[in-house]
Amino acid sequence: MFRANRQIKGRCALEVCGKEIRERGMLIRIGFLEGEGFAFLDDPVAAIDVLRRSSKRFDVFTFKQRLSDGPPKYDYPMEMDNMAVVGVSTYEHWLTDQINFKVRNKVRKSEKNGVVVREVPFDDDLLRGIQGVYNSTPVRQGKRFKHYGLSLETLRRMKSTWLDRAVFIGAFFEGNMIGFVKLVADERWSQAGLMHIMSMPHHRDKAPTNALVAQAVRSCAERGVSYLCYDNFAYGKKEHSSLVDFKRHNGFQGIDVPRYYVPLTQVGRMAIALGLHRGLLEWVPEPVGTAYRNIRRFWYTRKLAGSQND
Repeated sequence: MFRANRQIKGRCALEVCGKEIRERGMLIRIGFLEGEGFAFLDDPVAAIDVLRRSSKRFDVFTFKQRLSDGPPKYDYPMEMDNMAVVGVSTYEHWLTDQINFKVRNKVRKSEKNGVVVREVPFDDDLLRGIQGVYNSTPVRQGKRFKHYGLSLETLRRMKSTWLDRAVFIGAFFEGNMIGFVKLVADERWSQAGLMHIMSMPHHRDKAPTNALVAQAVRSCAERGVSYLCYDNFAYGKKEHSSLVDFKRHNGFQGIDVPRYYVPLTQVGRMAIALGLHRGLLEWVPEPVGTAYRNIRRFWYTRKLAGSQND
């Protein structure tokens, strides 16, 4: 049930009950399941008992419940966590009943414009295609894009996780990849998440991202996966954004699922009592956060545009 600590990206990881536990936070050390949304604990009680006895100190351990598990199952401290979810039955149902006419037209327009979307194997051609998508712009969502300029071998290590239940989807225009999805299912294949979805900004007029979501729904339907997830529906106090609008228009709805916060130390108990387990951003007023994001977007755009012209 327990495997000794090992180092990952500078932070210790712990294997408990066959699942990897990662750590975030400095003053308050919060343990969480690697691959949240794709991996779940079959026996949280046993895992928490192991964590309490481990020499590796976590102040708080947090985990989410599967969508299919319904109401809260455990007596640990809990908060509802929102997720962006499409209930999947058939592709035709999604296309005709779960999205609005604008998205439906974009999906059809994408095909008419020559965009071909299909499942692709994990190989060097896929990695080179992903590299091209990543290198299409150094700035995304108003900040420096951390995957810009990555080597093929680095991408191979990044994208080779969860291969036993991963589905890769590529969007191609004139034979070149202009967007991709990595879709990862949970162990039961009851829900799947868009682990990565991205397309080239200069091909936005061809709606490749909408086409990728459409194929992700089709891939889930063909495998009997009941729920397609796309991270959170809203992030903290940021309830309105272009990403939230994109999710809503593509059929995703906000669904609350139980997230448990289990205190493992006295520091953890104090952190939960004071609300510090949610992170410092929870205390930042949304107008301040919006102003910061706008300044950051302006600064990075000017800085990187200048460096490209040198």
